[in-house]
Amino acid sequence: MCPIQASANPPCLRLLLIALLAGGCSSPADPDPDPVQSLPALREVSNFPVGIAFQAGRIQASAYNSIARGVFSSLTAEYEMKMRHLSAGPGVYTWDNADALVEFARSNDMQVHGHALVWHESTPSWVENFTGTDEAFETQIRQYITDVVGRYGDAIISWDVVNEAFENNTGLLRQSVFRRRMGSDYLARLFRYAREADPDVLLFYNDYATPWDAAKRGAMFSMIDDFQNRGIPIDGIGLQMHVTYDFPSIDAIGAVMDSVAARGLLVHVSELDVRVNPAGDLTSLTEARSQAQKARINDIVTAFVSLPADRQFAITLWGLRDPDSWLIDFWGNPEWPLLYDEAFRPKPAYEGFLEAL
Repeated sequence: MCPIQASANPPCLRLLLIALLAGGCSSPADPDPDPVQSLPALREVSNFPVGIAFQAGRIQASAYNSIARGVFSSLTAEYEMKMRHLSAGPGVYTWDNADALVEFARSNDMQVHGHALVWHESTPSWVENFTGTDEAFETQIRQYITDVVGRYGDAIISWDVVNEAFENNTGLLRQSVFRRRMGSDYLARLFRYAREADPDVLLFYNDYATPWDAAKRGAMFSMIDDFQNRGIPIDGIGLQMHVTYDFPSIDAIGAVMDSVAARGLLVHVSELDVRVNPAGDLTSLTEARSQAQKARINDIVTAFVSLPADRQFAITLWGLRDPDSWLIDFWGNPEWPLLYDEAFRPKPAYEGFLEAL
């Protein structure tokens, strides 16, 4: 069955869909469908970049390749640009996968968002077990940032300098190796080192749960206000947006976006996926949950496009197909959180994104 329900679309979009759907929908049995031809490409109809979290190993897979380059205009490395995957020791790097993603993006007119320079969950053993002084530790981290940011220059338009620095529910700084070795002001110094490495790259702080975790949200905004008062460079905030079909409220999501924009920063919906089975009550995706997911995507994109245009950085989907999502293993439930199903067919959620545009 085709995913399009024409009666649910406004007339202008319906006409566009009819024109582009003249060739019909891909059959479920088609092993390598081309969804670029079945719905308008997001990159062609959006006024802001729409991104995809991607892996270098999928560049050679035709369906992944076709959708990524045809539908999306921005690329984030799903894991290959994190420290554990780039650096096996001080000054020792493995660039192959990160280089391949940058080249794939360059050849397909996609911008690249770097993710992430520092994340407590992806630190290599040489960082966790560093035996030198605290000063020597900071020197090595500074050199790492200089090397990575400097290698890619303007091929990477932006970086998440730090990912998830605040604890859930308390807003306290995580007791990561960076906090222990560099002190409570380590965030500011990392942002300064990134700016020194590239005066033009956009610098982001990235975190999850800020629409509903008041303590974490408060800590993040306190950090922003402190940075701006002290002249610490920061250009934007990544709102990860790992949400469910019914939580949190769209008012809470919109309020965080508005608060970031009001501080003059760019808003990046940086890791968007929408769980439809949080209670584990489904064994297959129902039409009702699929439509609820469509409505949720529509609401989030609508909130984003309501921001001032100069505050809209990008929306990035955290994965392509449902069965590839990290959420399945993380939560242990069947899940269908993305815009494409297992056969690479766009879902109603994709339509919800289009309609919001």
